[in-house]
Amino acid sequence: MRIVRTAAPPVIDGALDEEAWRLAVPLEDLHEIQPTEYAPPSERTVVYLTYDSDALYIGARLYQDPSEVTARILRQGEEVFGDDWFSVVLDPFHDRRSGYRFLTNPNGLRQEGLFQNVSEEQWDWEGIWYAASRIDDQGWTTEIAIPFKTLSFDPANDTWGINFRRAIAIRDERTGWVSRNRNSDPSTSGVVVGLVGLEQGAGLDIVPSATWLNRRTPRRDDPATPEIEADVADADFEPSFDLFYKITPSLTGSLTVNTDFSATDVDDRQVNLTRFGLFFPEKRDFFLQDADIFEFGGLEANGRPFFSRRIGLSGEGTPIDLDVGGKITGRVGRFNLGLLSVRQGELGLVPADNATVGRASVNLLAESSAGLIATEGNPGSTVDNSLVGLDFRYRNSRLPGGKLIEVGAWAQESDTEGELGDQKAYGIRIDAPNNTGLGGGLAYTRLGEGFEPGLGFLNRPGVETLGLETEYTHRPRSGLLRAIVSGLEAERIELLSGELQSQAVEYRLFGLENRVGDALSLEHEAQQERLEEDFEIHDGIVIAQGHYSFGNTRLSLETADQRRVWGSFDYQAGDFFDGERTEISAEINWRPSGRLRTGFLYEWNDIRLPAGDFVTRLVGFRTDIAFSTKLSWVTRIQYDNVSELMGINLRLHWIPEAGREGFIVINHDLEDRDLDNRFHSALSEAGVKFSYTFRF
Repeated sequence: MRIVRTAAPPVIDGALDEEAWRLAVPLEDLHEIQPTEYAPPSERTVVYLTYDSDALYIGARLYQDPSEVTARILRQGEEVFGDDWFSVVLDPFHDRRSGYRFLTNPNGLRQEGLFQNVSEEQWDWEGIWYAASRIDDQGWTTEIAIPFKTLSFDPANDTWGINFRRAIAIRDERTGWVSRNRNSDPSTSGVVVGLVGLEQGAGLDIVPSATWLNRRTPRRDDPATPEIEADVADADFEPSFDLFYKITPSLTGSLTVNTDFSATDVDDRQVNLTRFGLFFPEKRDFFLQDADIFEFGGLEANGRPFFSRRIGLSGEGTPIDLDVGGKITGRVGRFNLGLLSVRQGELGLVPADNATVGRASVNLLAESSAGLIATEGNPGSTVDNSLVGLDFRYRNSRLPGGKLIEVGAWAQESDTEGELGDQKAYGIRIDAPNNTGLGGGLAYTRLGEGFEPGLGFLNRPGVETLGLETEYTHRPRSGLLRAIVSGLEAERIELLSGELQSQAVEYRLFGLENRVGDALSLEHEAQQERLEEDFEIHDGIVIAQGHYSFGNTRLSLETADQRRVWGSFDYQAGDFFDGERTEISAEINWRPSGRLRTGFLYEWNDIRLPAGDFVTRLVGFRTDIAFSTKLSWVTRIQYDNVSELMGINLRLHWIPEAGREGFIVINHDLEDRDLDNRFHSALSEAGVKFSYTFRF
């Protein structure tokens, strides 16, 4: 489509009553994506597009019986997927590999994300943009303004990739402008032509912040050391400073000084019943900005060369001071560039050190790329470490029948001071992630016994892994069910000596999904584990070294989240090493209105082994209160009986407008030290933070 420039920008109030919309060319040839791709949609949608030198403006009239409009999500920062929503996908470089996605619902909430690895969406990125919506007797309308200061783009290119999607929650229906294989990502977008004369001003964002934090650690009342125990309390006022500068419209430089992460959301608690470390996702804004550029080889966990949680966090998740950090990210022609360097403060006996990562890739063919990565630094250690890596990705989403194929290969080598073992790692993967009919993939990786990504993630060194996945999806055009799925997923992990470490074969006997999004599945998993040494799985309970074969069956039920009450239930039972395991997990959520949501999570494991029996419990509770779209209060309580720690997190969040926000955060940890179900305060802290973005 060819865009029309407006002389007067529309007022973003949700009403499509300005001259700009009357002059814009309407677009309304959307089709159904779900449940039946390319079928006519059940409701009409009209999209309007215009722009001026400062911003891109999108308006939409979404026809529907107003009594069927779902608009229950009111808290800014919560995902809107349980509501009706409208979204815009932008690919400013028109490279079919990267881009942005902006969503809003009938309450005018904003949700934004980045695309990484072409089709994956990373929702923790935050950009400044504006939206407003209204419900009326014809359905609902929305207006969106996306400032060009928020985007990276090539001003010499007047052609962008663009796409539009809509969700009708009551029928769990998805419609869109362009789709392929039920996907709408940068590789399957439409085109908008005529974007010329775009301005970003000075391209400078300055974000000063101030945080006041009061922390108190109570005495432990240890009878053995009463004379040296006392409450420890301290209070700090910490200013911090972030700067973002558009070196060019497509290349951004960032600077952070005395970085503060006190308002970052807490991690979800996990109970680990394996002998390998767990993977927790990044949630800190500074590291999430342009995080897609640093993705490498499609690696999600074990063997990643760069995992930003290695910086500024201890192994237990305790924040470490970041004195200063800098980053340059963006695109120059066919090249994607990223450079990050951070000065981390000292931690105990580990001195302060620098952590640096550089990433570059070049776009090849229509959707493919090749790149390299280099890291220097080893946070939390006194041993020097560096790493280099190369990766290649071939992608073709334009095969007959809308099918997709991806082929990826990568190689890395680390250099750790004093390490004499094999420090090389490499892998290859072939994927056909098709949403209808037959799909699957095959992958192989090898990690040398001396391979150590100092800034990455590694929980299984010195192994070879072979993975296989196949799945068949049938989509009936009528009837109660919209998808019937069956398949198999297998993974075998061997030590480099050729001996088995782990093997798992999961048979998906059936997966059923109805027309409104409820799902039921039955799976059976056959496992093998070889323990080279005794494994203490619980206090005083040891599984002896040896080779174990066992299996379990899992039944899962999940209800669609557009309901006022929704949730999930899993039941799993079977053998576990040389004993038995029964697991039950359940989650239930209730949203009586847009102003209140509450949820409860419970996970229970009953483990019975010859060496002893034990039970693990994990409990989570949350309440979200939205006073308005600008002010909310969130309460989270988490407890598990492995750590015997209960964490309480309270956050008052005020967002007067995009780019300005304030927090009041209270954290309180309670510990059952003597296992008598009586909890004692272990840590309490309260903080206040406010940040304000100045744009030039």
